[in-house]
Order: sequence, then structure tokens, then C-alpha cells
Amino acid sequence: MRAGRSGTGAPAAGPAAVLGAVLAAVLLLAGCAQSVDPIERLGKRAAQGVRASSPAGDQVYRRWGLAAPLAAPPSHPARPLTAQRPGPSPLRVVHRVATSDKVVFLTYDDGAERDPRFVDMVRDLRLPVSFFLTDSVVGPGYGHFARLRAVGAGIENHTLDHPAMPGLPYAGQRAEICGQQEKLRSRFGLRPRLFRPPYGTYDTTTLRAAADCGVSALVLWRAAMTSDGITYATGAHRLCPGDIVLVGPDEATGPDLKERTRRLLREAQARGLTVGRLEDYL
Repeated sequence: MRAGRSGTGAPAAGPAAVLGAVLAAVLLLAGCAQSVDPIERLGKRAAQGVRASSPAGDQVYRRWGLAAPLAAPPSHPARPLTAQRPGPSPLRVVHRVATSDKVVFLTYDDGAERDPRFVDMVRDLRLPVSFFLTDSVVGPGYGHFARLRAVGAGIENHTLDHPAMPGLPYAGQRAEICGQQEKLRSRFGLRPRLFRPPYGTYDTTTLRAAADCGVSALVLWRAAMTSDGITYATGAHRLCPGDIVLVGPDEATGPDLKERTRRLLREAQARGLTVGRLEDYL
């Protein structure tokens, strides 16, 4: 008889096989064994339309002050953007997106705040935020925004030097917008399609200069998150589907960027909303 064979001619069960059989029996008795095909379970989870959460994932959203995980946004917009075209300019000007999707869009200006923990927040919660950067404000801090881009943030144009645009000659406005397009191209290898004018002010020259610099939409906002809470420029005084929200710049005595974002996320969740990627809709 060869070693490792039983007297009946069948392979002898080794210690590992015996241990595996015992563990399987224990799991079945304890009710811990899977009773549903793993692929079927995955399909059901995907159909729920919520970001999948494991025990570790649960700890992540709680770590950032949320009572529940963020719902997953739709993969695609429900319908195309209804653009506002002021005057003869082909450039779209938007302060909200015309969509029935239950999403709002989080946008941040300038680039003065560079808290590395905010990168962790964006990564952990998978927030599709958009940053409108000003070169003279970002200064040597472009590496921070490269890290944000690496975890899913969008990078857009907010001029080179943050001037008030109305009244500036065409050459000056074009230099501000096209100059930042080139800065961002050299830093990130992209030419943004979206532009936000400093202070949210513009004139017809701004629209012409932005369009000539390759911009497809001038982005304003309907709601703004400040140290005192959310303010609304027009319409209902509550977050609504399609709202573009400006998360205001740092306040020396107010809540930091993470806290302002957390408050905004909790308000959005209370309204049955989640965060969408602005670039997917524009």
C-alpha cells in the first residue's frame, strides 16, 4: 500500500482537509456560511444605489461626522443641461444644473486652504468636488491639488491673479483666463472647460474672452456655505436638486474646510440629496 492511500483505494484525508471539514460544519451550525451566491449578493448590493459599505467603510463615514454613508450619484445625468446663453455669446452661464437627479455640486475657490486632512476626507468619502484655482493664491501649493486630483477632485479655472473682471479690456481678461489655462495645462496636463470669474462678476467681454480660451461654461453658484450657514442667491432657501454650492473660503474664527463640508453634507443628506460630479453634467 502506498503512503497516503486508504485501504479502500481512496485518497486518505490529510490533517488540513479534516480541519477544513470541521470548520465548515461549525460555520453552518453557527449560521455564518454564505447561503447566497457571491455574484448574486454583489448584484443586489449594486442595485441598492448606495456606496457599498463594509464595517471599515462604516467607520469611515462616521469618522467624518456623518450618520449614514452618502448615496451613490447616478452614473449619468437624467437629461442634458439646459444652458443659459446671455447675449450672443455661445458660452453657457450656470448657477445650477437643470436636472431631476438628487444631487448637488460642491465647489471650492482660490486654493488658499491646503489641509492634508481634507485630501483624506475627499478620498475616504469619495467626494466628487471641484476646485476653481487662482495661480497667485495657490502659489507653491499645486502639489496639494495634484493629490486632490488623484483622489477624484476636478480642477478648474479661476484666473491668474483674481481681479474683478467687469470693465477690464478684452486683452486683460483673455490674459487672466488663458494664462491660467496654460498654468493648469503645464501643472496637470489639462485645459479646464469650466471657469468661475472672481467674486462671481463678469461682463460680455468676460464671456467672449473665456470662450476664446476654450472654456465651455461660466460657473456661478446658487448656494454658498459660509461660517454662519448656507445662504441662497435666488429661489428656495433650501438645497434643491442641481444646486451648485460654493463652499466659502477660510474664516479665521469660523469652522475649517472639513467642518464646513461636513455640515453641508449633513444638510444635503437631510434633503435626500447626495454629491454629483459637476464635470459630468457640464
